[in-house]
Amino acid sequence: MSEAAARERIEALTETPQVGHIYTGKVVRVADFGAFVQILPSIDGMVHISQLDSERVNKVEDVVNLGDEITVMVTAIDENGKIRLSRQAVLEGWSVEEALEHDRGGKNGGNSGHSRGGGDRRGGDRRGGSEHRGDRRGNYGGNRGDRKPRE
Repeated sequence: MSEAAARERIEALTETPQVGHIYTGKVVRVADFGAFVQILPSIDGMVHISQLDSERVNKVEDVVNLGDEITVMVTAIDENGKIRLSRQAVLEGWSVEEALEHDRGGKNGGNSGHSRGGGDRRGGDRRGGSEHRGDRRGNYGGNRGDRKPRE
């Protein structure tokens, strides 16, 4: 291994992902709502299904499969260190701001479940916590006391 290659490997081990940077990474997990991509050693981010391609994607596996290498842009890193990625931003040549404007699954256009730690298509854990708004029957968990369900 050349000295330059060794230096690149060492730098990759200590690199911190940055919003706006573009990485080529491996798809390490596929879910109904998107794909998880390893962009750096031991660092994964999620590409929401709405950010996988320029056209509407019906099924994640129509675009990517486990083990595929794809190029993505880091569009957001939340306070918990969860990394939001966009393949569409790379395909379209968008800036971070443009990618966020077009992101139907992220903060600006709904919730993918990724930012609240959920894993299903409903948008996260619905059993409690500060962002809990009740279950489908309008019941509240935790210490919500006299709060009434939304109409």
